[in-house]
Amino acid sequence: MGDSTVLLVYARGGPPPSDAIPKAAAATDRLHLLLLDPLPLPAVAPAARCCASVTDLTADRPEPGELIDRIVALARRTAADAVLTFSEFALLAVAEAAERLGLRGPGPGAARARSKRLMRRTWADAGLPVPRFRYVDSLTDLERAWAELHPPILLKSAWGAGSIGQTVLEQRAQLAGAWRHMLGALTAARARSMSELKAGEAGHELIAEELIPATTESWYDRSGYGDYLSVEGMVVDGVYHPVCITGRLPTVPDFTELGNMAPCVLPEPLQHTVSELSRQAVDALGLGTCGTHTEIKLMADRRLCLLETAARFGGLLLTQQIEAIHGVDLVGALTRAHLGQDPGLPDGLLTGPGRCAAGSVNVLATDSRGRPWTTRPLFLPEAVDWDRLLSPGSGIRVAPDFTVPSGTVMHRYRTGHGSLNLAGVLLLTAPTPQVLLRDSYAVLNGLEEALAGAALAHG
Repeated sequence: MGDSTVLLVYARGGPPPSDAIPKAAAATDRLHLLLLDPLPLPAVAPAARCCASVTDLTADRPEPGELIDRIVALARRTAADAVLTFSEFALLAVAEAAERLGLRGPGPGAARARSKRLMRRTWADAGLPVPRFRYVDSLTDLERAWAELHPPILLKSAWGAGSIGQTVLEQRAQLAGAWRHMLGALTAARARSMSELKAGEAGHELIAEELIPATTESWYDRSGYGDYLSVEGMVVDGVYHPVCITGRLPTVPDFTELGNMAPCVLPEPLQHTVSELSRQAVDALGLGTCGTHTEIKLMADRRLCLLETAARFGGLLLTQQIEAIHGVDLVGALTRAHLGQDPGLPDGLLTGPGRCAAGSVNVLATDSRGRPWTTRPLFLPEAVDWDRLLSPGSGIRVAPDFTVPSGTVMHRYRTGHGSLNLAGVLLLTAPTPQVLLRDSYAVLNGLEEALAGAALAHG
């Protein structure tokens, strides 16, 4: 490994820091940590144990114009050989800091992987399949987009993540209300540190696009899976390495994610078809060295349409799932890649069943069809009788980095607020993908009642 030093910039989003920080530390001699948001409590002790230093800027987080200067200064002070982040919201700042320092990073293409405006334009110019879209900076722009696109249309933030603020517009009368809703949701996201750190006022840029006519027909031979997939991978010195494909549960209005399922159960040739479009999409963005997470919609007759690519790993539990299933530590691989070392990635796309099946289920006050809960139970996962929901051989645990404290009252589900509705994440493991799918639905549709029973048992 040699003598190496890495500066890791932490902000909200990405894999669980209690898991990612030790893995990054194991791939270098010294890991320094810069905090732009407070660490979740489960990550505090691992950070103290693994890091040579922890610089906390959470009380006085720099303004966008100053943030890059602060990262560069700390990297120079610590003699960092690499600077990286796993956060969507810190990606641009860290990418530019790495460029100033002459270090590996996502490069100038990072902006194309963050702004959905630049992303859509880049892919359209490259002849890749994307929905028709329009830039929206005002209510007048939204009205013009409505006239030019074929409704229903989707209004979303060009810099957003986690489906926050997304609204499906089916009638012209909805436009003014949707505009106000979007601005309110973006304000709420900023208050929760779930907004772009470098964009400043550009963080209010919106985009309107036609809905993709997605379907699982011609792709899956069974129901229950969502109509989109994600390809997890990395770019190393400009060369794209797809690692594996992750399935999804269907979303609930307005496109809020319920969870993901891995490994992918599509036949191998179809997985390679999906991976090839991901390769074209990533190559068009012109990235340097970074993780990648490409979301693709499935369409009739085995056609595909691009949703988005991020120049970082998928968030929540994806990196942990991939390690459990395929034995690939993506966090350690990316850290080594930033240091110019062999990341140790697999030779090609992993399409097999792996060691087990693993999925994440998002804890939302809604069932699998998006029907809001009628009660507001306490979240008491330790008191739930999980055996009544799960199949023999399956397991479940709470992801503590992303989950509210036990005893918290579940808040009501709010359409259009995306991941702001999230009360927690559950990691499910099962002997097979089929059992995993069954258990995921059992949890989504049975959790409200199970929490009510848990509260009674808890007294």
